[in-house]
Amino acid sequence: MDIEEAPLPGAAVLNIDVFGDDRGWFMEMWNADRYHMSGLDADFVQDNLSRSKSRVLRGLHFQNPQPQGKLVTVLQGEVYDVIVDIRPDSPSYREWFGITLSAEEGTQLYVPEGFAHGFLVTGETALFHYKCTDFYAPEADWSIRWNDPEIGIEWPIQDPVLSDKDASAPFLGDLPEKALQFEQLEET
Repeated sequence: MDIEEAPLPGAAVLNIDVFGDDRGWFMEMWNADRYHMSGLDADFVQDNLSRSKSRVLRGLHFQNPQPQGKLVTVLQGEVYDVIVDIRPDSPSYREWFGITLSAEEGTQLYVPEGFAHGFLVTGETALFHYKCTDFYAPEADWSIRWNDPEIGIEWPIQDPVLSDKDASAPFLGDLPEKALQFEQLEET
């Protein structure tokens, strides 16, 4: 396993060892000891799985209070995965990072607490797995509009399939102040 720092503080791209032969392949998706020794010191409490059709965009989502760090993996298909630093005191506030993740490559992305997260299915379907550092809390659930011009994410398509919640999400600048009042979060 090789861990690369992503351009945003605390985020990381994890290139997982995939062992294949003519029968298929095997990879270890999570090993607490190995990941901790490699510098990803996160305690996960919940696993989530979503299946989405082509052109579905989910996000940009975050929680506060009870922010969640996420370790994301594509189990089937391919997605364009995006994170946005939404910590107002961060030097990279409002900056974003996008990466293509696929089941074929086995690459993972670590999304730190204090970041909004979203993904767009770029293939026919995608099975998307994410481990979370805190439990889902509906009262702490927030969304940011996927095409917020102040963030300027360069999505590979301009007309994704959205839920009503994501289509009507506010822009980052229109969120109430309390949504972005994160307790002092460590930058990993």
